Amino acid sequence: MATPFPDAEFAETNGIRLAYYQCGARSGLPVVLCHGWPEIAYCWRLQMRALAEAGFWVIAPDMRGFGLSTGPRGRDSVAEYDMINLTADLAGLLDHLCISQAVFAGHDWGGFVVWDMPLRHPDRVLGVIGVNTPYIPRPAFDPVRFLRRVMGERMYMAEFQSFGRGEDVLDVDSARTLAMLVRKSHVTQAQWAASDPRKRRLELLHALDTPEQYWPGEPLLTEDEMQVYVDAYRRSGWEGGVNWYRNISRNWANSAHLPKHIDVPALMVHAANDVVLQPRLGKKMARYIADLETHIIEDCGHWTQIERPHELNAILIDWLDRRFD
Repeated sequence: MATPFPDAEFAETNGIRLAYYQCGARSGLPVVLCHGWPEIAYCWRLQMRALAEAGFWVIAPDMRGFGLSTGPRGRDSVAEYDMINLTADLAGLLDHLCISQAVFAGHDWGGFVVWDMPLRHPDRVLGVIGVNTPYIPRPAFDPVRFLRRVMGERMYMAEFQSFGRGEDVLDVDSARTLAMLVRKSHVTQAQWAASDPRKRRLELLHALDTPEQYWPGEPLLTEDEMQVYVDAYRRSGWEGGVNWYRNISRNWANSAHLPKHIDVPALMVHAANDVVLQPRLGKKMARYIADLETHIIEDCGHWTQIERPHELNAILIDWLDRRFD
């Protein structure tokens, strides 16, 4: 049985129709939960009720191009999925809900968006929470060029740069794609570092050709939960989400003018066994965030919200209670 979830509501903002889900008293502190790829707002289902019961006003959007939210389609619309638009969508959602400021929490790609919020919309942000996704200041080089040099052209972020390449493969069988991606991995950082370098290149599009019995880890979603995701991707397709990756270089180019320091309270929750967003990537965060609290959840891979929901919920609620009494 799928976990109960609020009904969708909609905001016309920044040229799109943004779906969002909310629960909790409207008098509570607004907390906006932003998902990543390949997720939808439903990935926060185990956090929303807990946060609402703790007294917070919880809002989780289907981000641009995902779930029930719309987004432009076609090769000429790729730039409309850049960080300027993704953060403007969230500011517009606050306007729609008549909220002046909120705490923003994000996982995976949603984490990169919420770390950008205090840089692009500082007047709308009370605090930031990164789940798995650390704050990484703008590097001196184009990240896509770096990934191609280090990981090769078959690494999924590199392959996604070609319009149609990623979505055409992922969309063949959304159920199979999601079953391969959303899994519990038992690989530790040490085991990952010692593994065959060819397996560490994250060649996801090619891994789909591998028989399911050879996929590492184990499924995380129940049959009913998986159906929620499958229905969402069959409805929306994969193009919108893959377009986020096609803007990595553009985001790097258009962020040169932004400050590097974050001046609001911040919480970072690492997952010990996330081999993509490894905890070591957040080692320098304290240099750029004066008010930073960091936690690490052991025996947890990339999908923290569903792998370790109770531990994550306790950390979130404790920090929110202490920092925003």
